[in-house]
Formats: sequence, C-alpha cells, structure tokens
Amino acid sequence: MQLSKRLAAELFGTFWLVLGGCGSAVLAANFAGPVHGLGIGFVGVSLAFGLTVLTMAYAIGHISGCHLNPAVSVGLTVAGRFAARDLLPYIVAQVIGAVLGALVLSLIASGKPGFDLVASGFASNGYGERSPGHYSLAAAFICEVVMTGFFLFVILGATDKRAPAGFAPIAIGLCLTLIHLISIPVTNTSVNPARSTGPALFVGGAAVDQLWLFWVAPILGAVIAGVLYPLIAESRSGNSQKLALD
Repeated sequence: MQLSKRLAAELFGTFWLVLGGCGSAVLAANFAGPVHGLGIGFVGVSLAFGLTVLTMAYAIGHISGCHLNPAVSVGLTVAGRFAARDLLPYIVAQVIGAVLGALVLSLIASGKPGFDLVASGFASNGYGERSPGHYSLAAAFICEVVMTGFFLFVILGATDKRAPAGFAPIAIGLCLTLIHLISIPVTNTSVNPARSTGPALFVGGAAVDQLWLFWVAPILGAVIAGVLYPLIAESRSGNSQKLALD
C-alpha cells in the first residue's frame, strides 16, 4: 500500500479515536438531560475509547495497520514489526488527525450554551491538580509507562502469527477499555501522545505544560514492551499478521 494512503488512513483513524473517545468524555460522560443520571460515566468513556480502536482496526487495519498512536508506532518499530523509515510520517499523520478530531469536537461542544472549553478540561490529560484524582507526577508517570507497556504487549501478542486469526482488534480494543478503567482517575488516561496533544492544544496553559509526560511516559512504556515481547515470545518480524499493525 502506498505510504500516502497509509498516512491518510492513520489520520482518519486517529481523528476517529479523539472524536469518539474524547467526545464521549466531553459530551456524554456527565450528561444529565431530561432524565437524571443519563450520562455514561467513566465506564462508558472507557468503553468508547476501546470501541474506537476496535472499529478502526477492522476498517483500516489492512491499509495502515491501524496504529493511531505514536507510542504504538515506536513500540512496533523497536519490536521489528514496523519500518523505521515510516515512523516519523506516521507520527505526523497521527498528531494531525488528533488535532483535527479535537477541532471538530470543540465546534460541537461549543454549540451548548455556557460551555467553557478550558474550564471543562476538554478531556485533556494531567497530573497533580489536573489529575482527576489529584495523583502526583510520579504516580502519573509510572501509570502511563506501565499501561502503555501492557497495551503494546497485548498488541504484539494478539497480532503474532501464532495467535488466533481475526481476533486481534477485539483483544486490543478490550485492552484499551481496561486500561481506561484503571487509569482515568490517575491521568484521565493517555497511553497515546497524539490523543493527549489534540485536546491539550485547545485547552492551553497547564495542559500544554504537562504534555511532555504524555509523550515521554507512553513512548518509554512502548519501547520496554517492544524489547520484552520478542525476548519472551521469540517473535520475528515475519510473525505478524497482515492486520497486525505492521
């Protein structure tokens, strides 16, 4: 597949991840509506993020591998599943898609009277006072490293040639759901630098100041998994399926 088409797929896929995942948090998590308690809550937001990856994995996995995440692309490169020459273009496409997704979400959210994008947090990630549970920088860093590491480990295992064929998107989507169930209280869950960058650019201020952690920690976790999985599974670059985020 031509690189331009793969980059377009990554852009659209990351757009969908931000619009669907962050959109559920901004528009629906605490929505009361005419019926009390109609909001989907953080469990619903967790499921929404998992569904964005699951649906896009089936839609574009055969085109670009459906990374949707700079940390995933880095981890797959370290594991020998992805060509290093395509790493930077993929990351650029993912970040552009995330920013466009956040832009569309801001236009939708601003249609509600009284909506304050900055005060809402706009599904941005953070630590300390910007953490939903006021977790420290150290706790947030450890959480993001570990969660991203396990995310990459599941991706590498689910897409291994020896794994059951056709089920990788389900395992990966459910893994991302579980990660959000664990870590939304800590950092509002990133495990994805592009997903963090999109909303942060619209919130500005402290959200941008803290953005470094949501690049460094996920990428570190991905690198660790990219090294460990081949050691444990004796995987080779040829052990991935075509869908396998390769």
